[in-house]
Amino acid sequence: MIRGDIYLPLKRSGLLVALAFLVGITGYLVVGGREYGWIDALYMTVITLTTVGYFEVIDLSGSPGGRLFTVALLLGGVGALLYFFSAVTAFLVEGHLERLFWRRKMSNAIKRLSQHIIVCGGGHTGQHIARELLETQRPFVLVDTDQERVDALAEAIGREFPVVIGDARDDDTLRAAGIERASGLVACISNDKDNLIVTVSARLLSPELRIVCRCIDERVEEKILKAGADSVVSPNRIGGLRMISEMVRPTAVNYLDLMLRDRDANLRVESTLILPGSRLADTTVGELRTHQIDDLLIVALREQDEQWIYVPDDSRPLRAGTSLVYMGSPAARTAVEKLAEPGA
Repeated sequence: MIRGDIYLPLKRSGLLVALAFLVGITGYLVVGGREYGWIDALYMTVITLTTVGYFEVIDLSGSPGGRLFTVALLLGGVGALLYFFSAVTAFLVEGHLERLFWRRKMSNAIKRLSQHIIVCGGGHTGQHIARELLETQRPFVLVDTDQERVDALAEAIGREFPVVIGDARDDDTLRAAGIERASGLVACISNDKDNLIVTVSARLLSPELRIVCRCIDERVEEKILKAGADSVVSPNRIGGLRMISEMVRPTAVNYLDLMLRDRDANLRVESTLILPGSRLADTTVGELRTHQIDDLLIVALREQDEQWIYVPDDSRPLRAGTSLVYMGSPAARTAVEKLAEPGA
C-alpha cells in the first residue's frame, strides 16, 4: 500500500497553485469587464504567475486596482508555484517516483498470482520463510511495513519477489496481497497480539484459507487457534526439539540440514492430496513409480481415516482423499501435483 504522507506536499502545493489560478482568472475577469473573456483572463494569469512579461491583453494602464491585484497575485501565486516545483523536485530526488513505479509493478505482479502464500512479517522468521518459498519455487507475497528491510532482504537473496508495503492487520493490505486468491497465509510478526489480529482478519476475508501462525507465548496459542488459525508454531518449542535432536541424533540432523542447504539437489519432504478424478486415484504406488519421476522417494501415505502407512510397497492402493508424503525436488513435486489433479 502507498502511504498518503508521500503525496501530502504535492497535494498541498498543487491545491495552492490551482487556487492561485482560480483567483487570477476571476480577478482579471472582474478587472477586464465584459470586453474580455475567459481566454484573456487565463492568459493574463499565466504570464503573471510565470513572470514571462509578455504583452498584456487586458490593459491595466488605466486601472490602479488591476495593477494592485497583479502585484498581490505575483506575491502569492509565484510563491505557490515555487512551493509546487520544490515539492516535485523533492519527490523526484528522494526516490518517491521510483517507489511509485516499483509498487505499481508489484501490484501488477500480485494481480497475476493465484493459489499463492501470503507471508505477514519480514523479520528474521519471515526472511527464512521467503527464502524457502523461493528455493522450492512456490509463489508468495511478502507483507511488511518496513521498505528498507524488504529491500535488504531482496538484495541478500539476490532475487525480486512480490511485496506489499503496509500493515498486515489492515484488511485493505491483505486484499492488496490477493488474499481472495491465496491458498495460505503465514502470520510471523514479532508480536503475538498482532498475529492474532492478522489471523482474525484473514479468516474473515477468506474462510477457506489455510493459516499458520507464529506464537511466542504458549498461553496465547489456544486463542489464536480459536481465532481461526489452522496451525500454531512455537519457536521456543521448535528450538528445544532441535537442540535435543542435535544431542541425541546428530547424524540425522546433519543430513536434514545438508538436504535443506544443497541448492543443486534442492530436495524437500513434500505432501500432495490425491483428488477425485485424477490419474492417481484408484491406482497403486507401483503405478505411480512407472511414471519414472526423477528425484522422487515415496515415504508414507495418509489415508482418509487418518491412518498412516509408512514406506508403502508397490501394491498399496492410492485412493482419492489420500495424502502422499514423499521426498523430491520442485520438479518432482510439480509432476506429482499434476498427476493428482482432476482431469490431468
